[in-house]
Amino acid sequence: MSTERYNARESEPRWQKLWDERAIFATRNDDPRPKYYVLEMFPYPSGRIHMGHVRNYTMGDVVARYMRAKGHNVLHPMGWDAFGLPAENAAIERKVAPKAWTYENIAAMKKQLQTMGLSLDWSREFATCDPSYYKHQQKMFLDFMKAGLAEREKRKINWDPVDMTVLANEQVIDGRGWRSGAVVEQREMNQWVFKITKYSQDLLDALDTLDRWPDKVRLMQRNWIGRSEGLLIRFALDPATAPGGENELKVFTTRPDTLFGAKFMAIAPDHPLAQAAAAKNPKLAEFIAETKRQGTAQEIIDTAEKQGFDTGIKAVHPFDPDWKLPVYVANFVLMEYGTGAIFGCPAHDQRDLDFVNKYGLGNTPVVCPPDVDPKSFVITDTAYDGEGRMINSRFLDGMTIAEAKEDVARRLESATRGNTPVAERQVNFRLRDWGISRQRYWGCPIPVIHCPTCDVVPVPDKDLPVVLPEDVTFDKPGNALDHHPTWKHVTCPQCGGKATRETDTMDTFVDSSWYFARFTDPWNENAPTTRNVVDRMMPVDQYIGGVEHAILHLLYSRFFVRAMKATGHIGMDEPFAGMFTQGMVVHETYKKQDGTFASPAEISIETVGDKRSATLLTTKEPIEIGPIEKMSKSKRNTVDPDDIIGTYGADTARWFMLSDSPPDRDVIWSEEGVQGAGRFVQRIWRLVNTAAPLLPKPGTAIPENNDGAMALRRIAHRTLADVSTAIERLRFNTAIAKLYTFVGALGDVVDGPAKSLQTDPAVAAAAREAFDILVRLISPMMPHLAEQCWQALGHQELVSEANWPETEAKLLVDDTITLPVQVNGKKRADVTVARNASNGEIEAAVLVLDAVKSALDGKSPRKVIIVPQRIVNVVV
Repeated sequence: MSTERYNARESEPRWQKLWDERAIFATRNDDPRPKYYVLEMFPYPSGRIHMGHVRNYTMGDVVARYMRAKGHNVLHPMGWDAFGLPAENAAIERKVAPKAWTYENIAAMKKQLQTMGLSLDWSREFATCDPSYYKHQQKMFLDFMKAGLAEREKRKINWDPVDMTVLANEQVIDGRGWRSGAVVEQREMNQWVFKITKYSQDLLDALDTLDRWPDKVRLMQRNWIGRSEGLLIRFALDPATAPGGENELKVFTTRPDTLFGAKFMAIAPDHPLAQAAAAKNPKLAEFIAETKRQGTAQEIIDTAEKQGFDTGIKAVHPFDPDWKLPVYVANFVLMEYGTGAIFGCPAHDQRDLDFVNKYGLGNTPVVCPPDVDPKSFVITDTAYDGEGRMINSRFLDGMTIAEAKEDVARRLESATRGNTPVAERQVNFRLRDWGISRQRYWGCPIPVIHCPTCDVVPVPDKDLPVVLPEDVTFDKPGNALDHHPTWKHVTCPQCGGKATRETDTMDTFVDSSWYFARFTDPWNENAPTTRNVVDRMMPVDQYIGGVEHAILHLLYSRFFVRAMKATGHIGMDEPFAGMFTQGMVVHETYKKQDGTFASPAEISIETVGDKRSATLLTTKEPIEIGPIEKMSKSKRNTVDPDDIIGTYGADTARWFMLSDSPPDRDVIWSEEGVQGAGRFVQRIWRLVNTAAPLLPKPGTAIPENNDGAMALRRIAHRTLADVSTAIERLRFNTAIAKLYTFVGALGDVVDGPAKSLQTDPAVAAAAREAFDILVRLISPMMPHLAEQCWQALGHQELVSEANWPETEAKLLVDDTITLPVQVNGKKRADVTVARNASNGEIEAAVLVLDAVKSALDGKSPRKVIIVPQRIVNVVV
């Protein structure tokens, strides 16, 4: 048997070719075995995979290979999230067609992914920019329209006046467009929205059923949905100050207990009362116009300087007709939240306190912390938002916050103004309907037609898909579909008159909100899903992706599945039974003397003692070793997966990615770590090749009366049980730690001084079982090496098609136990004895320990206290 070094460059392509030829990872929809659907978030085809992809897809591949070996019909597909602005920007900058740029990138990235040896069903591959995919997305849009889940409405949006497009809040940076740098404006425009708010409570309640999701992700979703219970209060307006026709101001509050601390009212710039007041106040109109240039992103509003304009309008306190509160238009109040109006209680809300301190309105504390004298309690620069008792609140004084809330609600619900209660209890949600309109070319066309006579007309199903034209130009700002000479001009399918297509395309989040369902039967040309197939293969059993998608993508997907159920395309509510968010891949940075960054491939690192220094390879210029940060092009601390796979092989890269840290935490990429993984690959290969000629045939009986053989069997089966559990819990680094130990034990058998593998047939038979178990255990992590080793061990079939080994329960019960040994209460040693040893046998074993004999110094112990199965204490 050859003991040459394992050659990954020769081995890995050969096994990949064989897997592909035999189509062993293709999933049959009619397979009778229990299904298991594992999916990693599909990539955007940027042109290159990065180390984050390597980590993400390796994790999913381990699960897929494990569950396949455990006897499941595993669905593990791959596709491309292919629409979006980067392709359009590339078209503008490089003068290439978005379609050509996208598909070239897909081809390049697919080739890279295939070198990783992933057990993917490539027969199900699609890109979201394929008309055969977005045809069905358009069909579902029309179905959602019929069901009242897709509507067109006027909305306030971020408008980039240079790029002439709507921007998502995340694309507004410091009030400017992320690409153009133009000052963003707020506009009202007709937008298509999905009515996700119809499911607000259901989306919230169902989080309790997702017990295989990370707690932090469920919390992020809860906060985004933002359910709040409170009171809707109708504040009367002082008629002497209010514009004509305005007589009240509605406010939703979760803190009605603080009403007696109110100092002002604030309304959104686009509140009807603000608009009415601005009609006769040019300075107010100018202030409102300025705030509209701020953008609608919550982060911008939260961090911007709090500004207000006193309208001169007064609101009447609901408990005191003589108490008048000034009404301000404020830049931190949004019409989209609540009623677009608040009452400000500055003593107990930091935002309100900052506001009154700026405008000199003062504050009155109405909640006193426990153990603080109410007479001396004052608020200056920091609001108090904790528990306490009510003060300065008339009939509420002395109550708890909860008691005060209830009392205020009861009193105001029973009070009326014009036969209408002054207040009513109400539940509000932070969640807003999902605006999906984008004024860009490279996206899924929205399948409606605008007719001067018939208004909005759905595109007939027979005319789907509405395909993007390819002969577009980007020589003008804005949406290329608007500029196309013919594409948007159509005949109305209802009246036959001249009409125009909708030129907005869908938010790319729509594309990724149902792709997992399409994977179950991507060959169905007539419908988005095949009901009996999707209902059997869904939900996704294990979904894996970055925590940056923990809110919007997951929330939109959860809504979309509910909408698909409402329109008959699927039979369930939740898309993902299990969710896992992996950490990032990080690397230290290297800064040159001129302040620019060098890449890891450009520098040489020398270690002397505990000090490390770096120099540039070409010029020997000293390089500053910087902090460990997320891999990014700007810091140039990226590592090219092609270089790593080309140098060390895919298995080494996979092993290092899984072994270096818990999978939900960041992994620090290091050359030393990769080299260590490479050495371990070679160690396994050498052990297998050395042992193989000395091993009997598989299935050889192992005598139970041979201590060496049984000890090896116990190690093998304990490792099998531990690795299985660790994979099922996605604790890949724990599984790998167990495998390191197991390989060490096998090394003792192969290379140890006893040479028991050569001299003891029982040990050799146990070693045959142990090596067969080892190779199957490493196969999900290092599949190519495993195939090579499996072949070296004489197996004819592929290890990728082999069953996962079965543990023998009796071998998991240890025959020995290790007890800590104390002398006068201080631990001195450990003793290993038979589990059923008598107290006399335990005492005898303890007294011959060197540490105990040294402590006794020739004396006899006064007593030896043995706590069964726990501890031994020697009293001198």
